[in-house]
Amino acid sequence: MQYVMKKLKLFIAITLLGAVVLAFTPPADRYFEIAKNLDIFATLFKEVNALYVDDVNPNHLIKTGIDAMLESLDPYTNYIPEDQVEDFRTMNTGQYGGIGAITRDFNDRTVVTMIMEGFAAQKGGLKIGDEILKINQVELSNLSRREAGNLMRGQVGEPVTLTVKRLGQENPIKLEFKREKIKMNNVPFSGMLENNIAYIKLTEFTPDAGKNVRAAFIKLKEKNPKGVVLDLRDNPGGLLMEAVNVCNVFLPKGKKVVSTKGKITDQNATYATLDNPVDLEIPVVVLINRGSASASEIVAGTLQDYDRALVIGERSFGKGLVQVPRPLSYNAQVKITTAKYYTPTGRCIQVLDYTHRREDGSVASIPDSLKNAFKTTNGRTVYDGGGIEPDLYVAQDDVHPVAQTLFQQGYIFDFSTQFVHNRNIQPDPKSFTLTPEEYQQFVSWMKGKKYSYESVIDKQLSRLGEEAKRERYYAELKTQLDQVKSRVEESKKNELMLYKDQIKALLEEDIIARYHYERGVIEVSFKYDQDIKKSTEVLTNTSQYKKMLNIH
Repeated sequence: MQYVMKKLKLFIAITLLGAVVLAFTPPADRYFEIAKNLDIFATLFKEVNALYVDDVNPNHLIKTGIDAMLESLDPYTNYIPEDQVEDFRTMNTGQYGGIGAITRDFNDRTVVTMIMEGFAAQKGGLKIGDEILKINQVELSNLSRREAGNLMRGQVGEPVTLTVKRLGQENPIKLEFKREKIKMNNVPFSGMLENNIAYIKLTEFTPDAGKNVRAAFIKLKEKNPKGVVLDLRDNPGGLLMEAVNVCNVFLPKGKKVVSTKGKITDQNATYATLDNPVDLEIPVVVLINRGSASASEIVAGTLQDYDRALVIGERSFGKGLVQVPRPLSYNAQVKITTAKYYTPTGRCIQVLDYTHRREDGSVASIPDSLKNAFKTTNGRTVYDGGGIEPDLYVAQDDVHPVAQTLFQQGYIFDFSTQFVHNRNIQPDPKSFTLTPEEYQQFVSWMKGKKYSYESVIDKQLSRLGEEAKRERYYAELKTQLDQVKSRVEESKKNELMLYKDQIKALLEEDIIARYHYERGVIEVSFKYDQDIKKSTEVLTNTSQYKKMLNIH
């Protein structure tokens, strides 16, 4: 089967190579070549289906071919089969029919990891930490992750019954809910930071993002803040018009925000602000990181172009492409890249090369020779070619693999469930912190529990060993390599204390989530947040803020 996949991918690659040539041929010849290649593809598939030694799953085989074809274009032109259309619609609208609970799988358990405030799950008594055993009398152990998700979601108004296992309860509990229209909150937190700085967290550009940011800012403005932080970190983007609406909160009516340009010139467009702003004077900081993409980059880049905000953090993802969904046969869809977007100065923030990215997909450094310089309203120099560069870069500490492993394998979650079960006091997110004694309880709880991970040093030692074998130095280096490996393993025995700060932060977030949900998770993290600290420092120093934005 693997061989068939490779042949199919090769055929599509050759077809696409022909398509490049077709771009320079007359229309009549081009249409003939398209028809010819489609006929070859259909004939090839029929022969494989008829003669291949094993039964061929037509849906899987065709999707593999389609994915390979679209992958050669750009990372964002995607085929969406009928059974994934609902997930795609949820991602774009932020709405679905359900109960308002988020779950994760830890080994063979499905547990509730977040409850959305105000919806059926909270009102019906479901708790973070509950393990779901059955959905409508169907054992979860008999279902795939997708099948379980489909059972949880459904028509608004329809009932759903969950059977859950809860710490401290001897027998499973049955809980009944009515599905309702769930609208994910794209502004899960807004409030005041230290030094009288307003803060707004925007997680995605789903419908009403601009309206919600506007409402949050109007409310916070009543407290006469010295400045406002708009947090777009890890915001993957969404609707382009919502990016325009968010910019409009801080920019005058009629200001150009973004232009889109593609092959079909009649569809090129320029988008400007339509309403009066909330404020034009209060200093603004926009926080971005490598997870800030698309609409997030429009907002950060536009406010940077007009010198309306200082951008702080790290370089953004680098996605400056517009996608349009188009219907296909049998209720499938294709999401096609149709244009690139440009900020008011003319910058295209799309990374110049799709292939040279970090493991998470974000853009790494871009050579200066590939960048074009642009001038902001106040004469500052900004560049295109690879995301939005922050005006003030803040170095980020990568989460150590041991902390990642404890989180991913559910040890952080399970200890937090037990921690909360043994306490009746509801902590305040602003002041909550684990005491040294409480953290030591976690260290003791972890004794005897098995977990493993590969650190950066482990990977480097492994590569060094392989290289030594290729170069035939391994026999000479083996003793030294074994000694280093032994030292590394010895140091791992103390890793829970060595990386205490990172593990403790994850524990505090998970514990606070049980009491204050997503809002609490955001608020309890402020004390460790270097971007927040730098933002409040800059916003409370008016002369530094003006100097960085070249304001006279």
